[in-house]
Amino acid sequence: MTVDLSDLNAFLAVARARGFREGARVSGGSASALSEAVRRLEAQLGVRLLNRTTRSVVLTEAGRGLMERLAPALTEVEAALDVVNGYRDRPAGVLRLNVPISAVRLVLGSIVPPFLAAFPEIRLEVTAEDSFVDVLAAGCDAGIRYDERLEQDMIAVPIGPRVQRFATAAAPAYLDRRGRPEHPRDLLDHACIRGRFSSGSMPAWEFERDGEIVRVDPTGPLIVQAGSATDLAVDAAIAGTGIIYLFEDWLRPHLDSGTLEPILEPWWQHFSGPFLYYPGRRLVPAPLRAFVDFIKASAERP
Repeated sequence: MTVDLSDLNAFLAVARARGFREGARVSGGSASALSEAVRRLEAQLGVRLLNRTTRSVVLTEAGRGLMERLAPALTEVEAALDVVNGYRDRPAGVLRLNVPISAVRLVLGSIVPPFLAAFPEIRLEVTAEDSFVDVLAAGCDAGIRYDERLEQDMIAVPIGPRVQRFATAAAPAYLDRRGRPEHPRDLLDHACIRGRFSSGSMPAWEFERDGEIVRVDPTGPLIVQAGSATDLAVDAAIAGTGIIYLFEDWLRPHLDSGTLEPILEPWWQHFSGPFLYYPGRRLVPAPLRAFVDFIKASAERP
């Protein structure tokens, strides 16, 4: 059976986007063209791949099975074709990254502009989300995550600061009103601003000093979705709503300006910085190879 590769790509675009309009927007085509391609593919295969309603597009069992096998296979095909790119004077093409929102704010800002200036024929597409995903299934070339969340079959390249800290802070007016905690357990008597991940988990706050680790699970008047609503938490802390626990680098401008006051600093816990990761079992596309080399060269510069 001969199946048009463009029809397979069309199906994958719709399946990933969970809709024809969104698939068309992402792929740069039209919804009607994607619909016709999927209809043609279903006719050739003799099975329904998508259940369509006026409000949603849902994969059938056959469609889900095809997508799971098809996404890595098409990525391999794209990577194989991209080998030709290595013979060009400059790498060209699309580089797709899946990264946490914290990395967009704290890591990529200093890397992306000079990288794109050095490689003007590369187009970078960044998807920011805090849930851990299969980068291949998500249609991405690489991702950024912290080491404890890396899969074993991935190649990891250090990116950004190698040591980071979680900081706790509050507005001076709040601390004047409620008192300044002297031990992490004192936070249990304070209004604390919490973050909840999209998975539903709300990790405890962790502190460390002289080998002693203390975990507390404080409460407070505000819970935000980690990442996407973190700026709201910062604004609330500045306004005096309560104590915030966040990346030190995220809070640093406010700590330096005095709008937030650091608390429990001797207890701030260090952790290793993030990694760029990508599958080691496939050919590396030229745009990704250029990005990896750029990161390594940047790390070597003083």
